Order: sequence, then structure tokens, then C-alpha cells
Amino acid sequence: MKLLLTSSGLKNDSIADALSDLIGKKPEETTVVVIPTASNVETGDKSWYIDDLINLKKRNFKSIEITDISAVEESIWKPSLERADVLFFEGGNTYHLMRWLNKSGLSKLLPGLLNDKVYVGVSAGSVVTNPDLALKLSQTLYEEDLLETEILKGLNYVDFYFLPHLNSEWFKKLRRENIEEAAQEVERTIYALDDESALKIIDEKIEVISEEDWLVITKDQ
Repeated sequence: MKLLLTSSGLKNDSIADALSDLIGKKPEETTVVVIPTASNVETGDKSWYIDDLINLKKRNFKSIEITDISAVEESIWKPSLERADVLFFEGGNTYHLMRWLNKSGLSKLLPGLLNDKVYVGVSAGSVVTNPDLALKLSQTLYEEDLLETEILKGLNYVDFYFLPHLNSEWFKKLRRENIEEAAQEVERTIYALDDESALKIIDEKIEVISEEDWLVITKDQ
């Protein structure tokens, strides 16, 4: 399985190059499908989503399709995913995305699809690959999902917790000292990456791609 887990998509050349390497062909030969479902319940300014699409457009892909698994039937979204080289899961509300992955049936189909495709996650799209949605970390560090009580299982494609937006101005608590403190109650390794960084994963091999800042807190720390 090939994954590219990001905070903000193809934000820089290093991340874009990592994706090209995972795909194994040029952008001009590559098809992308964007799944925007996580963004649906986010209100207010969505310039961040527009920026992610603009960054995709800049990379000169052969085609960029948008398919919302919560808005159309499987007979529509499934062919879109099947013909794409890259499945690009946008950011937004992690719980909303994971629930629709389950409700739509896509969570069961994804492992087969990813035999010959690359999974790209953006923020929430990355977090759903975790073993679970790390509710306590979300509530403590992001001050989000405050009304949630269910420890919802993730796709479990990785055995660690991915935390996006390290040092972001929008998440004031997402700083090294706070993450280290929160990690004391977590038994898994934590990767926290800023918006200029990504994790490039091939099966169990993990490579950090970064032009700025990231940190990893291992189980034995």
C-alpha cells in the first residue's frame, strides 16, 4: 500500500515529487480524484479547500475529478475511483469523513483499490488512516470533536497517530510541548507534521518529506 499523508496537500515541490515517485509516472500521465466529503460540514471560509485544489491544478495532472461519496450513489463514485491513479482525500471533519467511508462502503473497497493506486490524505483525510480517530488528542490539541464520545475506529492503514498542522496559527495548542504532554497518555507513536511536510509510506516503510518542521514521539519515550 502506498500512502502520502499531508497536512495541506501538495504544498511544495518536495511533497509533489514524493507523490510522483509513489505513482511512478509523470503528472501529465496521472489522473486524480478528489474526495471532498470531510469538508462538507465545515462552515465559513473555505479558502483552504480552494488552495488545495489550486495546488493540484499547478501540478499539471492529466485530469482532476471531484467525487463526493456522501452526495452520489456508489454507481457514480466507484467508477471515478477505479479509473484514477490517485485518491485524494480532502480535509475537514474527521468524524464526518470516517462515518461516510463506513456508510458508503468505501472503507471495505479501499484496500482492493489501493493495490494499484496511491492514497493521498489532507489533514482529516490523513487522520482517518490512523488506528482510531484519537478523540482525546483531537479534543485536547485541536479543541475539536468536543461533542463526540465515540472512539471511532479509523482505516488502520498505519500503526501510529498522524497529527496535522504542527505550529499552525489556527491551532494554538498544537505545539511541541503540548503534544509531548498529551503523548504521555498515548501508547502509540505520534507523528506531528506542519503544512510543509508529509509522510511517504510504502507498506511499512516510512519516510518524512519536509521543508520545515515535524516531530515524532515514539512509544518508548
